[in-house]
Amino acid sequence: KKVEENTNIRKMSDDPDACLPAPLKDFVFDLHDSARRSMLENEQGALYNGTFRELSSKYFATSAWPSEDAISSECGGDHLFLALYNELTHRHLHSVSRIQLRDRLNGWRVYTDLFDRLIAEPNKDELCIIPVWAFDIMHEFVYQFQGFCQFRTNEKKKEDDLAQMSANKDAWTIEKVMYYLYKLIEISSDENASSAYKNLGVFAVVALSRLECLLADYNECLSAVSTLESRGAMEIVDSVLPAKISLAYHVAVAYLMLRRYKDAANTLEEICVELQRGLKTGQLRSHLAGTDQSQFFKQFDRMLALLAILTHICPAGVAIESSGRDSIGYMIRDKFGAQLLKIEGGEEGYEDLFAYACPKFIDPAVPDYSKPLPPNLNQETYNIQIRHFMNEMAQQQSLRKLRSYMKLYSSIGTDKLAAFNDCANASEFSSRLLSLKHKMSQKEGSCGDFVSALDIHYYVVGDTVHIDEYRQQRRFESAFLGQIAQCEEIAKELESVVIDS
Repeated sequence: KKVEENTNIRKMSDDPDACLPAPLKDFVFDLHDSARRSMLENEQGALYNGTFRELSSKYFATSAWPSEDAISSECGGDHLFLALYNELTHRHLHSVSRIQLRDRLNGWRVYTDLFDRLIAEPNKDELCIIPVWAFDIMHEFVYQFQGFCQFRTNEKKKEDDLAQMSANKDAWTIEKVMYYLYKLIEISSDENASSAYKNLGVFAVVALSRLECLLADYNECLSAVSTLESRGAMEIVDSVLPAKISLAYHVAVAYLMLRRYKDAANTLEEICVELQRGLKTGQLRSHLAGTDQSQFFKQFDRMLALLAILTHICPAGVAIESSGRDSIGYMIRDKFGAQLLKIEGGEEGYEDLFAYACPKFIDPAVPDYSKPLPPNLNQETYNIQIRHFMNEMAQQQSLRKLRSYMKLYSSIGTDKLAAFNDCANASEFSSRLLSLKHKMSQKEGSCGDFVSALDIHYYVVGDTVHIDEYRQQRRFESAFLGQIAQCEEIAKELESVVIDS
């Protein structure tokens, strides 16, 4: 029996349509049943998260799944389900093999076929797609678009590739990618939309926020997220951990680049604390089972790197618990202490941190393939965003020095403070004082009210700068713990009291 099974595996590696084992047929039949007939989410979750991974590992660890023609009889030739099957198996192939241009172009055909059928489907109520499957579809769609943008702007391409690219200029255009995302969002906004389309629409918004961030349109990134909150869809997002992480990360990057440092810090701190607690207690084990855990930890480290940057440029906005080896503050110092020391010493450390932590920005424009591409064109948008960030940090460096001197005084003459900051011109120094106020005045919260992100308050009267200490918010847990300790002491005293009968 074992020899026969190994023979079947070899046959499928050579020709996926030649032989279909019974477990694979059962899987396709059951998945179709859960998506189109029974529509039971628990059943579909077990098939999608468990059975598919097991079969992929056993039969298709380095090869493609059978084609849609080979399994069509197991689903009654259901065209919409076959489109879902094609996307699922194409995504698997993308993860286990070295992708060629034909695979990228085929990916475009797979997604356009799926989305066109979803949009045109007359019986939209007769479809079940669990949230994690919906997220994986939309996330992979944007991921493959990102990869194609980087590939087509790479000057090191073969002649055959250039010919294929010229013949397929409509593949992976930003206009069509945006069209599909917005169309799915529009369909899902209908009050009578089924849960499958609501899930697809919610994660289309998550994918859109990510895409806008990759395009460096940060205001649109935040605008997309605001629609999630207005639709009350955050509960669906929170049910899929990778979606929650992706959304928090790209929103935090958008906040950072828009100089909304407190919002960026709050967003990152919330998700990082949740992940750290989940790792400590083991609650994340079920979410990480069967997935590429290296990608999860890499994303976690990137968010910690962004927090490390924020602790320096906006100390008032980052109230990170730093006591204990398991705290976020300790993890930041442990992983990025060397870069932070360089920054403290006046050296350049921001660029390395940001280059590691930021997403791989893309240029969506289709180049002219008849002309030689400029060198490093695929890195141009990425490098522009790093330069933009470093220009901001260069301005922050002198202002950070000014702030550090003011924290030492309650009042100081402007001439003396200007001398400390190597500034002999009084009018120029006044501009620096105003610049510090301006740079650290930023929008905060959903209302977008302007607040100060400084950890000091200062004002100028005559030739003197007056500085007030920043009032730290009281941490409520300390008050509760103090009251609990007092109650325990009172209870002990009451227990020790002897009452004479």
